[in-house]
Amino acid sequence: MTAPLVKTERRPAADAAPVSRTTAAAPRRSPWPAVRHLLGFGAPGLLVYACFVLAPIALSVGYSFTNANQFAPETHFTGLDNYTRLLGDEEFLTALEVTTILTLIVVILPNVLGLAVAMLLDRSGRLYKALRSVFFVPVVLSAVVVSVVWQAMLTDDGLVNSVLRSLGVHSPPGWLSDPDVALYSVGFIISWQMLGFCAVVYLAGLQGVPQELHEAAAIDGAGPWLRFRRVTWPMLAPALTINTVMLLITGFKAYDHIQVLTGGGPGTGTTATLAFSVIQTGFTANRTGEASAMALIMLVIVAVVSSVVLRFLQRREVDF
Repeated sequence: MTAPLVKTERRPAADAAPVSRTTAAAPRRSPWPAVRHLLGFGAPGLLVYACFVLAPIALSVGYSFTNANQFAPETHFTGLDNYTRLLGDEEFLTALEVTTILTLIVVILPNVLGLAVAMLLDRSGRLYKALRSVFFVPVVLSAVVVSVVWQAMLTDDGLVNSVLRSLGVHSPPGWLSDPDVALYSVGFIISWQMLGFCAVVYLAGLQGVPQELHEAAAIDGAGPWLRFRRVTWPMLAPALTINTVMLLITGFKAYDHIQVLTGGGPGTGTTATLAFSVIQTGFTANRTGEASAMALIMLVIVAVVSSVVLRFLQRREVDF
């Protein structure tokens, strides 16, 4: 006769380790692989930037505190002599004044005319697309090519004066030979070249304005001018910021047009900008230390003015 089976209940061992309900923390990844990949891909660009941008700036800073001259046998440390001399130099102050006037022309004229052209071309059709390309062509041309063409047209016996004489103007102005007119002629030529860029930027801004806003304003009884003032112009704030900063930098660094059109004249320094004076002082007069100081002063002026204008225009975007 077999014994009855006895069911025994299994109990967990007292010394068994409790099961943890918390998930083990994932191991932290080291950022070094990503940094190595970034440096690996960006090393060529960083090397080029360091060699052709950072290194020349560092050399200019060093030269600006010396009397460096390409034909002088010895170079001595002069401290702030170059800077103090420039701040009292009449030619440098005249170049600063010329640059300021030219920059104002280059900032205002293309902005106004570019907005007008953009509003005229803000239509659909093949003709308007072709006109957009035509207006943008001068932007892709080099400053030297544009200057040579306009120089041929604006000489005393050029096309412009010939047309004016045929219309009865007996004494047309010397566009590039009159000291009172030459700077404004150069400003017009630079503005003409940058007109297409401003028009394209404004055109992109106009196409981003919602049509519903214009329709709502028209329903409320707003006319074309009021719709432009209250709807279109506030929406163009980012485009105005881009154009103004770009034109500001273009005006301050103007050199190619000056060299080809007037050579800094007519007369003495009537169209000589800061960039032109830097090149003349450093490579013609061979005063490397003084030219380096001029370049650094120009760099500081451009950086400060651009930063202030950019900050002001960006605040305007937020307000709108």
